[in-house]
Amino acid sequence: MKLNTTMKRLLLLAGLLVGVLAMQTVFAQSGVITYEMKINLHRRIPADRQEMKAMIPEYRTTKFTLAFNQDESLYKNVPEEEEEPFGNGGGVQMRFNNPKTETYIRTSDMKFLQKQDFMGKEYLIDDSVKTSPWKFGTETKTIQGYVCKQAYYTAEPRPNVKEEITAWYTESIRPFLGPEQFHSLPGAVLAVDVNNGERVYVAQKVELRELKKNDLKIPSGGQKVNRQDYRTIVEEQMKKMNANGGVIIRN
Repeated sequence: MKLNTTMKRLLLLAGLLVGVLAMQTVFAQSGVITYEMKINLHRRIPADRQEMKAMIPEYRTTKFTLAFNQDESLYKNVPEEEEEPFGNGGGVQMRFNNPKTETYIRTSDMKFLQKQDFMGKEYLIDDSVKTSPWKFGTETKTIQGYVCKQAYYTAEPRPNVKEEITAWYTESIRPFLGPEQFHSLPGAVLAVDVNNGERVYVAQKVELRELKKNDLKIPSGGQKVNRQDYRTIVEEQMKKMNANGGVIIRN
């Protein structure tokens, strides 16, 4: 049976409506993604302090959760038990405690709030969402059952320090989701590799479900600053520690 022009247009319109409804269903999802971040601590040790390798483990692993609904997200570290100190048996002991971090993003107005514990003091960074200069690759991989596309860029988080970023994101979960600052892609970021294994984030679990009452709570409290003010505070403190012979291994 041949279809006339009007019928063809109606079928095309119906197909488009089905596609729009499917996209709305995908982007209306809410849930929680659990990430594992693994840092190679030995690669962070300055060239003139290589003796520290005997004092600290090579890798440090931390877990984070990213709770999200259609418009908001909250990324925070999972509480962990206090670690036993470690050392070289010569009386020198070191201990790593992850500072508490909560990052809230609201996509409707590109709101960014981050509660950060630094040197025993809490700061509330109030700013807007920043997008990264992503370029798109051609490779794909499957993470937790989701087909993910490749994206990458080069960052300069501090003067004379460059980071090569490779991310993997899925278009099956809404955009502007991901660990740390790696979120401005057209889908949820499920894995990130910084400097070829120096720092790696991988989704360990993806739960699409209704959020519980305290899954997504807007951060509050602490000294209110913008992103540049906080960066200045951190850099000044690092200069002081370096002047006193200290070593900072940053996450």
